[in-house]
Amino acid sequence: MTRPRLTQYAHGGGCACKIPPGELEAMVAGLVGDRPPDGLGELLVGLDGGDDAAAVRIADGTAILTTADFFTPVVDDAYDWGRIAAANALSDVYAMGGTPLVAVNLLAWPREVLPLDLAAQVLRGGLDVAREAGCHLGGGHSVDDPEPKYGMAVTGLADPRRLLRNDAGRPGLPLTLTKPLGIGVLNSRHKATGEQFPQAVDAMTTLNRDAGAAALLAGATCATDVTGFGLLGHLHKLARASGVTAVLDAAAVPYLDAARDALAAGYVSGGTRRNLDWVRPWLDAGPAGEGELLLLADAQTSGGLLVAGEVPGYPVVGELIPPRDGLTLLVR
Repeated sequence: MTRPRLTQYAHGGGCACKIPPGELEAMVAGLVGDRPPDGLGELLVGLDGGDDAAAVRIADGTAILTTADFFTPVVDDAYDWGRIAAANALSDVYAMGGTPLVAVNLLAWPREVLPLDLAAQVLRGGLDVAREAGCHLGGGHSVDDPEPKYGMAVTGLADPRRLLRNDAGRPGLPLTLTKPLGIGVLNSRHKATGEQFPQAVDAMTTLNRDAGAAALLAGATCATDVTGFGLLGHLHKLARASGVTAVLDAAAVPYLDAARDALAAGYVSGGTRRNLDWVRPWLDAGPAGEGELLLLADAQTSGGLLVAGEVPGYPVVGELIPPRDGLTLLVR
């Protein structure tokens, strides 16, 4: 029997289906800076800087990290989708300098439309990646939903003195990127045509564990992961939170094989275009053309880490400089 193409049951794919960043910031603006409640722990990182996870320091000096991430199918294979979604959710903990401890599943499934054995394959993919990460998986929550969605809520641990934060960037620091871009345009082509791109699946299912550990070992204190808002969007948030301007060397940014072909063929998601539109007011594009900017804004799913600092074994793609003329992004 022909298996259903899961991407055809979703209006968007992966992290490209996020609420656009400008709309999201307007929606949560009233939640920033609220007085913390009386209770256990101290909130170290919350909503203010747009970080990847919340961090709370508890009595013994440990920081608890907590995050949630889920999305619609980004590939047609159910098992691979589960693996990708799990790696993406776990990435938020690695991007904060932490180690995942326990996760729970978040599953929405059109039970009268898609076979439940496919949902079981999704969950199995998530379980296998959680095991690879050494993270407990303890159940979760499911709902009957017209559109399939899957992800995880993850709790991790970190040293509160060694967190990787959005607001800790300083002028003079290089910028390191730990995975190539191009996942978004390849996923868009896969959704439209059914073509397979194993290089994209390999990138999306690679844990950011080793990159996060290497960043800490290199003494980094500022990082984020590159997901639905693209490299430009996440770099803008980091530069804005740190009060600096980021200079991006477009020629140094690595891309997956066939990414430029997918761009030339027009496989650009609406999320990618919204990302670029969002950062334009703070962007000096320099010599970069529209196509190059779209790749730099490409909505990634389970992308790599963007680290303020040099991390051995990964390419340096730019640097942070003192703030310049109200801009957060310069492309050269």
